[in-house]
Amino acid sequence: MNMMDREFRRQMGDVRPLAKGKDRADVTRRPSMPNEAQRARRDAAQQAADEGNFLSDDFVELVGAHDPLTYRRDGIQLGVMDRLRHGGYPPEAYLHLQRRPLTACRRDLFGFIRDAYAQGLRSLMVVHGRGREDDSPANVLRSYLAKWLGQFEEVQAFSSAPASQGGLGATLIMLKKSEQARANNRERQQKRRG
Repeated sequence: MNMMDREFRRQMGDVRPLAKGKDRADVTRRPSMPNEAQRARRDAAQQAADEGNFLSDDFVELVGAHDPLTYRRDGIQLGVMDRLRHGGYPPEAYLHLQRRPLTACRRDLFGFIRDAYAQGLRSLMVVHGRGREDDSPANVLRSYLAKWLGQFEEVQAFSSAPASQGGLGATLIMLKKSEQARANNRERQQKRRG
């Protein structure tokens, strides 16, 4: 017996096998309902996550099930928009919202855009699915997504993805450069000028 075996046996000295039949989880018990304190903590966490979230969940005009999403701010060149629409900017981060409640999508999108911008990311993709009917849940989400993305100052443009990247079930997003990225560009240009 080598030294490692002896050390292992010493460490495991008082460990005993489980009794026969006790080696499986009890799946017959139903989970208990959260108590009042747990619900209060969950509600407080939810409220903290929603604080500062300006995305509106008011009425939204439904986008047609077969209509692509497209948006660009003034000053964004058509060539940039064409390149985005054709998948020319590989996504640096993804957010999957399929089959999620609308309130969770609103919260997650808000955090996703803010975090991506803070990290200096420029090209994002949101996967949301697409319904066949105008009033399907996936298409309602697409409609809210179009509304929400336009509410972010950081969003310069967005477009439905090309078929090879998810088609109408995914949206490509172009963010403006963060202040840190702009400062880095200025610094590089000053070094080049020397």
